[in-house]
Amino acid sequence: MSKMYYDKDANLGELKGKTLAVLGYGSQGHAHALSLKDSGISVIVAEVKGSDNYKIALSHGWVEGKNLLSAAEAVKKADWVQILVPDQTQKKVWDQEIKPHLKKGAVVGFSHGFNIRFSQIVPPKDADVVMIAPKGPGHLVRRMYEEKKGVPMLVAVWQDHSKKAKKLALAYAKAIGGTRAGVIETTFDEETETDLFGEQVVLCGGLVELIKNGFETLVEAGYQPEVAYFECLHEMKLIIDLIYEKGIGYMNYSISDTAEYGEYAIGPRIITPETKKEMRRVLDEIKNGKFAREWLTENLVNRPVFTASRKSLDGHPIEQVGKKLRAMMPWLKK
Repeated sequence: MSKMYYDKDANLGELKGKTLAVLGYGSQGHAHALSLKDSGISVIVAEVKGSDNYKIALSHGWVEGKNLLSAAEAVKKADWVQILVPDQTQKKVWDQEIKPHLKKGAVVGFSHGFNIRFSQIVPPKDADVVMIAPKGPGHLVRRMYEEKKGVPMLVAVWQDHSKKAKKLALAYAKAIGGTRAGVIETTFDEETETDLFGEQVVLCGGLVELIKNGFETLVEAGYQPEVAYFECLHEMKLIIDLIYEKGIGYMNYSISDTAEYGEYAIGPRIITPETKKEMRRVLDEIKNGKFAREWLTENLVNRPVFTASRKSLDGHPIEQVGKKLRAMMPWLKK
């Protein structure tokens, strides 16, 4: 059973007297920085000057030259560096902006373990290396904090130089609201491998291919694209929302008996034992570093496959039909 931590298990006093630098003011970065600040922690923010996120940081009250700085300037001042820039840019930022200026004994924090797990970043031996990973997007993390609630989070320790790394990580999680909901102890390896697997096999890769192939099958059989869109994409949200709220059993309770029987009878014909074997192969490729090498190489050569794939998807009929149909849905414009 997973080890769980709550408010009573974490002490904000562990962060007293420390300056925390949040590098990156994107989805997670803005939520962490604002919530840390509201929890009474000394926070500085780093973002690329002139970028959209930099302008957002200014609009949120961060002051250029005071608590809104370049990455290098922030790292020089920080006792804790939380790295919240995208996976593919972390190594460059580490090599150029963080490593040369990192204080001796500073804490290095992450919210995803990719660059540690695959040795793109190798922190100094005198640093605590921790992960605090909210299981929700940044806007939800921030909204729940403001409502005095929280989003569940994962916490992990890669390197415990001070012998207090877990206490520090739990204090950080508490400062952004995580211990209100519950914090699960994990490892960098487990978080990274399961996160990549979930994205590739179920949440993004698997789901998108299921939607596209269902749509294509109906259209190729002569059915109207608009009707195929509703059945294979639009109604997906209705089902996911029911599962998200109360589980698969509640979804089945909420749908028709015909739909539920179809799930039991036909689902295993679509997701077959052979599909599961392929899932295991994908997991092996994640664990042995094959996917990481491919993704890092893709970025080194200016993303040709990534860009071509994105362009191909944008031109897919399901996207073209979807744009027209979504224009008929005023509730989406909120």
